[in-house]
Amino acid sequence: MKFSNINRNEMIESLKKIEFDVLVIGGGITGAGVALDATTRGMSTALVEMQDFAFGTSSRSTKLIHGGLRYLKQFEIQMVAEVGKEREIVFENGPHVTKPEWMLLPIYQGGTFGRFSTSIGLRVYDFLAGVKKTERRLMLSKEQTLVKEPLLKKEGLIGGGYYVEYRTDDARLTIEVLKKANENGALPINYTKVTGFIYQKNTINGVKVKDEFTGTEYEICAKKIVNAAGPWVEEVRQLDHSNNGKSLQLTKGVHLVIDQGRFPLKQSIYFDTPDNRMVFAIPREGKTYVGTTDTFFNGDKLQPFITKNDRNYLINAINYMFPEMNIQDEDIESSWAGLRPLIFEEGKKASDISRKDEIWESYSGLITIAGGKLTGYRKMAEAVVNLLAAGLSKQEKNLYAACKTKKLAVSGGKVGGSANFPDFISEKASMGVESGLNLIESRQLVSIYGSNIEQVFHLFRTNRTEAIKYGIPDMLFAKLVYALHCEMAATPTDFFIRRTGDVLFDIHSVHSYKKPVIEFMADKLEWNETDKVKFTKELETALKIASGTV
Repeated sequence: MKFSNINRNEMIESLKKIEFDVLVIGGGITGAGVALDATTRGMSTALVEMQDFAFGTSSRSTKLIHGGLRYLKQFEIQMVAEVGKEREIVFENGPHVTKPEWMLLPIYQGGTFGRFSTSIGLRVYDFLAGVKKTERRLMLSKEQTLVKEPLLKKEGLIGGGYYVEYRTDDARLTIEVLKKANENGALPINYTKVTGFIYQKNTINGVKVKDEFTGTEYEICAKKIVNAAGPWVEEVRQLDHSNNGKSLQLTKGVHLVIDQGRFPLKQSIYFDTPDNRMVFAIPREGKTYVGTTDTFFNGDKLQPFITKNDRNYLINAINYMFPEMNIQDEDIESSWAGLRPLIFEEGKKASDISRKDEIWESYSGLITIAGGKLTGYRKMAEAVVNLLAAGLSKQEKNLYAACKTKKLAVSGGKVGGSANFPDFISEKASMGVESGLNLIESRQLVSIYGSNIEQVFHLFRTNRTEAIKYGIPDMLFAKLVYALHCEMAATPTDFFIRRTGDVLFDIHSVHSYKKPVIEFMADKLEWNETDKVKFTKELETALKIASGTV
């Protein structure tokens, strides 16, 4: 069934009627990965998310597919090796949502990393991660380091390490994985909250859910339930009365966005803070974003706020490493805060808690996964689905195939591999020009949507009169009509944050075009006036939070 909010009622009817092999609770990257792995092994699969897909941690990360160089210092060798190797797999399976990013690690006298330890550390990192020859680390002199990034602090600079990480759009990666799961038969639905479990002889065999838009309650039956609810894992376990043993510790990470006109960073940097933590500064789409903090959190999980201390900490870190910039509070255009659902470890600082994932099963059969990193989502899913396959095989005397996702392109990823992607962009861009877009817009859209681009162009071309009617720019309209028809966007906030990232990286355009976008969505999704007011307020709140005015 098509992954579209327009046929939401049909999806709900299917969810009511089918007994699924697997039901996943949580529509972040972990849940999406489990749904894709399960459905491609032949398990009938559904997924429910109480907010929008990627609403929580999976749209609020540092937006890097990286191996975690700093975890070498904590001797987490196995985790570095595993997620390091996964970087290339994630990239090849979706080069339209992931790309290599050369990272500069400046070395200073008395810093966290010395020249010798950096050289050894990066060499070990290359080895553990299986880095290909063209992306292996280089050691730079002071002069070479400053050529790469002239804005760096000169005092005490010795040189730099130069190595490759991978940059991604975390929310779009999650959406593409979910779309691929849907293409393979899974039924994912957003704004559907689990309110309780159904049991048969003390074993879970379904859930009670509530549609957050209509208030309608119904049941979904499934032989196996996976709790991949991220920061809400404990709440789901409480519904099962199984929240004993291991528990979560939430930590908060904050990022700030500054226009490149004010902070013209040439090169991605991974640098020391004055308190000996490490922070990223990354150029992206005409902006520079900087993060992250790492502090314990016990506030509102739905909307973690950025405090004055959070902003000051990162501004001070920027000015410490880039003293010529003199960044001030008013230079911050946008920002975001995300929560990391980590496994509690007694006595450890927030930044020292392991990012390793763990899986455990309750007496009733609820399988919970927590912890982990964005980079390792596919391997985490594989481990969960291996457990599901073993359990279902015992119940049904049925054997399931091994994991198939290692070389499975996510939705939009069939571009002939990463090496062919530039040619793919050039080849398909002409279709956008034929549809009425200019060449620059066409190339940008191909680079975002990959092999789904023909559908994007078709929807734009056949609905273009609407763009003119509502006064929505062509490129924005192409994204909007595709998000409604093919990406299950249900609210303006879904669209402007998780389908485009514009609230984070182009907040001025959101202010300019929010009204016509809301009008278009209201008409197409048949909102009543109450809905329209509600969703308008929701977007206004999101904009205030992002700009730091709340």
